[in-house]
Amino acid sequence: MKKVILIFLLLVSLQSSAQTVFGYWYGFANVKTNNSANNYLVEMVLQPEKNYVKAILNYYFKNTFRSIQVKGDYNPATRKLNLYNVPVVYHGSISTFEVDCNMNLQASLMVSKEGSYLKGLFRGLPEYKNTCPDIAFNFKNDADASQKDSVIKAMREYKELVQVWTPTPEDTVVAVTVTPRKVVNYVTEKEYTERENVIVNEIEVESDSLQVSIYDNGEIDGDMISLFYNKQLVLNNQKLTHKSIKVDITLDSTKLTNEISMFAENLGLIPPNTALVVINDGKNKFELRLSSSLEKNATIRIKRKKN
Repeated sequence: MKKVILIFLLLVSLQSSAQTVFGYWYGFANVKTNNSANNYLVEMVLQPEKNYVKAILNYYFKNTFRSIQVKGDYNPATRKLNLYNVPVVYHGSISTFEVDCNMNLQASLMVSKEGSYLKGLFRGLPEYKNTCPDIAFNFKNDADASQKDSVIKAMREYKELVQVWTPTPEDTVVAVTVTPRKVVNYVTEKEYTERENVIVNEIEVESDSLQVSIYDNGEIDGDMISLFYNKQLVLNNQKLTHKSIKVDITLDSTKLTNEISMFAENLGLIPPNTALVVINDGKNKFELRLSSSLEKNATIRIKRKKN
């Protein structure tokens, strides 16, 4: 009799643990339209509490990475998970986060010998129903990563960081190069003039056409920047990640020197705002590390090498 009770309790315990959504989940989310091939690569960290679920949701869309905190609820009896008011970038955006769709995540937990899965949809809120189609997903639990200490640490030290899964270049759409143009943002332009421009690097290049690639330097911590070229705003309020933002510029031949300035929109979680800037003139590659604050703009001075 004791053995029967012990086996019963063991089965109940296993069944109960199998019904949890705790841990790390990752997979693809696909837009449900006939003419769209835009996929989202998603990683979720879930920590159920007594009456709600805390979550960190990371996703790649084309050439950009996003990390957000959301909340929801989970019913172990029905195995239904809901996360509410999740900002998901509109599937028709070209390369950066131009328009958000506010959506709810609705998922069912499915458990088999092969593992645990969350299958369901991102569904637009009523005011987004006509413009934001459903996004179907299938996420698998990463049992090796789903340790209690690592999940709690991820929740406590939330930051933009790929913690389990880094997609390969083949997984994402090739980054679209940004063509610099005058951007109007009176607030940023005014603040730019109020900060000190500090020349931190001077380089000589062998071409009038340059490609500038910008990354976060070090730990990804939510740094956001704007970029000025010859005191003109050409890139506004961009988030830095391990994926590059590429800008093509042409030197102004009427000037003895040209300047690129990095304006810090914030200081991220770990001040100051730092970036790795790679400038390629077709023959040479310059790797420059910039550090900007809310008082100073890090500036690169560029000269054209005389033939």
